[in-house]
Amino acid sequence: MALKVLIVDDEALARSRLCTLLGDCTDPHAEVVGEAGNAVQAMEQLQRMPCDLVLLDIHMPGVDGIALAANIQQMPAPPKVVFVTAHAEHAVHAFDLEAVDYLTKPVRLERLQLALQKVQRQRSAGEVAEAAGGAESLLIQERGRSERVALADVIYLKAELKYITVRTAEKEHIFDGALSDLEQKFAHLFVRVHRNALVARRRVRAVEKHNDPVEGEGWTVRLDGVDERLAVSRRQLAAVREALVS
Repeated sequence: MALKVLIVDDEALARSRLCTLLGDCTDPHAEVVGEAGNAVQAMEQLQRMPCDLVLLDIHMPGVDGIALAANIQQMPAPPKVVFVTAHAEHAVHAFDLEAVDYLTKPVRLERLQLALQKVQRQRSAGEVAEAAGGAESLLIQERGRSERVALADVIYLKAELKYITVRTAEKEHIFDGALSDLEQKFAHLFVRVHRNALVARRRVRAVEKHNDPVEGEGWTVRLDGVDERLAVSRRQLAAVREALVS
């Protein structure tokens, strides 16, 4: 089945080129279901017509692509986001927002095809996780092998640049998916402590204040099964404390 794609770019020529490239993609196929020249038009279209993927420019008049991506992540079932821009310096920020990929202009067909394949893999992984909801496990695929990891064994899930680290007491696994999808499906098991991390509710043992010489005063969470401390954002502090006493 073709990926349904919304193209968001303030330059009509750039949108036209992406449409042409998407028409040449075959694995998977892609169907352009809409175009938008700014963030307002994009949100209007997303509310009317759900899609699988947003190809998103960063520098646009008004609300930029970074802010739009943050708004998209707040949707109940957000589409995947791939940034398409001439400004490579925004890559790290883009992956903080759980973008699947980051393409630089001029976009090459081969590179776009690889980005679509990654979107397809993440969608498939999400469907597998949802189908296995009764068993509550993740299917980990790495180095040519597949392994099912029980969510009861997972201590935390941490988003890195292009993947999620799944940490158990024994080892780390690499999962190709989106943190927001896992949070939505397994909110009864995990609580968000930071924009890049979820921790197992039953593993929370303490919330501690610390003083960083660079960042100043902050909070961390101590977890059963690992020595590592994870940062807790002020925004998530109340939710983590609630997990501690529940």
